[in-house]
Amino acid sequence: MSLLKEKLKGKLSKKDFDKLPSSFDVIGDIAIVEIRNLKGKDKLIADAILKNVNNVKVVAKKSGIHTGRYRTQKLKIIGGEKRKETVHVESGVRMKLDVEKCYFSPRLSEERLRISRLVKKNEKILVMFSGISVYPLVISRNSKAKEIYGVEINPSAHKYGLENVCMNKARNVHLIKGNVTTTLPKLKEKFDRIIMAYPKFAHKYLNLAKKYLKKGGVIHFYTFSHEDDFTKLKKKYNVKRLFKCGAYAPRVYRVCLDLKF
Repeated sequence: MSLLKEKLKGKLSKKDFDKLPSSFDVIGDIAIVEIRNLKGKDKLIADAILKNVNNVKVVAKKSGIHTGRYRTQKLKIIGGEKRKETVHVESGVRMKLDVEKCYFSPRLSEERLRISRLVKKNEKILVMFSGISVYPLVISRNSKAKEIYGVEINPSAHKYGLENVCMNKARNVHLIKGNVTTTLPKLKEKFDRIIMAYPKFAHKYLNLAKKYLKKGGVIHFYTFSHEDDFTKLKKKYNVKRLFKCGAYAPRVYRVCLDLKF
């Protein structure tokens, strides 16, 4: 039984009780919950979270899905302090962000650590769509990479990324604000490893990424796929291993293909 169902048992009608979310995300000290068709129950749900989840000081509910070129979503504060900025800790890294202005998923923490453990000494790495610099910073903290470049188009995410690099004293991380299609040609660099952290549209940039990959390099390519299509996906990109990085919809997953060229 989920925390909300456990704490709110007997306080809701059976119909409303069955609609309670089975889980919610916690980013820093902000809990983000999806509440559907539970009109008038926001305060009850927020109070249950604030009283029973250590260190949570803000509860926000989703007011829409991730949309737009910046992959952001609207959030409404339903309990606790009235703010959307927080500091999140992951794999030894502290990161400041506004949860409404920046895309960030705490559910990918194990995947980010997996990638960092694959990095070999003195590798030069590119993170396309680097957001608040979570991939670059986790890699910097947990590997012996030589240099890590991050490119992000969202000005708010880029601003927080720069602040986070300073906060973590990551001297081998270099962040660039802009579109990857116009930024990469100016860099005039090639990389041992490229991370494409944009599952919805990464396929549109795969050929671009290949141009900036050293011979024998690796691209970590993220996409969404129904589990029935896993075999077809592996054949399409000629890879043996596919890593599931979390559910997106029933039987649909965010997956990573580690492509070697």
